[in-house]
Amino acid sequence: MHGVWTPDQIRAAEQRLFTRTPEPAVMRRAAYAVSVHTARVLTEFTGGVAGRHVTLLVGAGNNGGDALWAGAFLRRRGVGVTAVLLAPERAHAAGLAALRRAGGRAVPAEGASPDTAGIGAESADAVERADVVIDGIVGLSARGPLRPVAAELVRRVEVPIVAVDLPSGVDPVTGAVDGPAVLADVTVTFGGRKPCHVLGAGAVHSGDVEVIDIGLADDLPDPELYLLQDAEIGAGWPVPGPTDDKYSQGVVGVAAGSATYPGAAVLASGAAVQATAGMVRYAGPAADVVRTHWPEVVATGSVSDAGRVQAWAVGPGIGTGASGRDVLRHVLDSGRPVCADADSITLFANDSTLWDARDPDAPLVLTPHAGEFARLAGGEPGEDRVTAARDVAARFDAVVLLKGNTTIVAAPDGRVLVNDSRHAWPATAGSGDVLTGLIGALLASGVEPWLACGYAAHVHALAADLAAHGAPARNPEEVGAPIGASALLAAVPTAIRKVREAALS
Repeated sequence: MHGVWTPDQIRAAEQRLFTRTPEPAVMRRAAYAVSVHTARVLTEFTGGVAGRHVTLLVGAGNNGGDALWAGAFLRRRGVGVTAVLLAPERAHAAGLAALRRAGGRAVPAEGASPDTAGIGAESADAVERADVVIDGIVGLSARGPLRPVAAELVRRVEVPIVAVDLPSGVDPVTGAVDGPAVLADVTVTFGGRKPCHVLGAGAVHSGDVEVIDIGLADDLPDPELYLLQDAEIGAGWPVPGPTDDKYSQGVVGVAAGSATYPGAAVLASGAAVQATAGMVRYAGPAADVVRTHWPEVVATGSVSDAGRVQAWAVGPGIGTGASGRDVLRHVLDSGRPVCADADSITLFANDSTLWDARDPDAPLVLTPHAGEFARLAGGEPGEDRVTAARDVAARFDAVVLLKGNTTIVAAPDGRVLVNDSRHAWPATAGSGDVLTGLIGALLASGVEPWLACGYAAHVHALAADLAAHGAPARNPEEVGAPIGASALLAAVPTAIRKVREAALS
């Protein structure tokens, strides 16, 4: 897993590092990495490095110092460099001196004759003729959107941007963007990823995140958040072995849908089939429709007739009345791991006695979207979705998967996984039913609930991406098209193959 550390954790680790390595040496190490990645971007977008021009947007403090030192290193490779100083009197002195010694120039952002937007002619010219811009405006201590002059400079940029540590204007803790902010093509960060690189709009604004080891590894505590990678998901995804049969792979029960609205039953059952191909037992009023779509599913009319299962996926389309409540109560009383979604979450919110039906030793997964989360928790998750999900997971002793473009998976013990998808293709009716079926199947196969949610969220997002671009082949530059949940479901096997290929490569 990749770790994600808070700004406070990174700062504390830096202070320990500085007792062994002088801070200026660490800064130059970081700045050199910024220069290397900027040179790579220059090559990709212009075909070369020497003779190109890089403009630095430089704020006060060490973040600006990193940018200035990076500019000095780029000058040694024949790059023209202009630093636009947003706070000239507070620019990092050593970095500015190094840039000037290397032959770079520095101009104030506002200039002697600013235009109507407050931008000086020299700084405007520097932005307009840049081949790449380095964002060194603010660091991890900053909060809130860009100030007007910085925002105007950023607005005028029409070339790739390399951000130092984080895109300026993005909240470093929550990833929220509440006004003007840098939209980076590449973010070069140090020691480890920060929450802003994986949460909310920050995940998009960060672009490609390059993590540079500047000597912090031995000083970092346990991460605040975790990111799963294709290879580890592929290695952990259950597949049949030589001694397996349909029962040993896990039997999952699906309680979803209704006679009037059978779609949820078809999608959730189909996802369970596609996830592990063990055995799926459907129980509910859409049994005939499920059999038609998935003849391998053993379908019965009620949960009491379903037979033995290793886990349940319950909730989509069961309704929030008495019959839905009876279904949920029966499933909870089974003593098996349960993934509860959609109507199940509303039932929990409306009837607190349902919690008493749960076997306290049986794992429970809750998969709310923001509206369902508000019903369950008594309030919206807000900008700090990690804390919100973690609090609810502890309160209900359940794994909470908070849906969204960035999916948060919080365990009752405080662990948090993040799936930072950069697309929104799963934002379509029925895609949550597919996710429920995936999680239920993984639970039945014995995958630990927290990981089961992380595996399922990742494969779900990957399947949507593949479907939108035309599975199985995909050109990263190809324009996607909106998809329905059925297309997402059809791409699940391809997504699983891709993560397994990563594990075997």
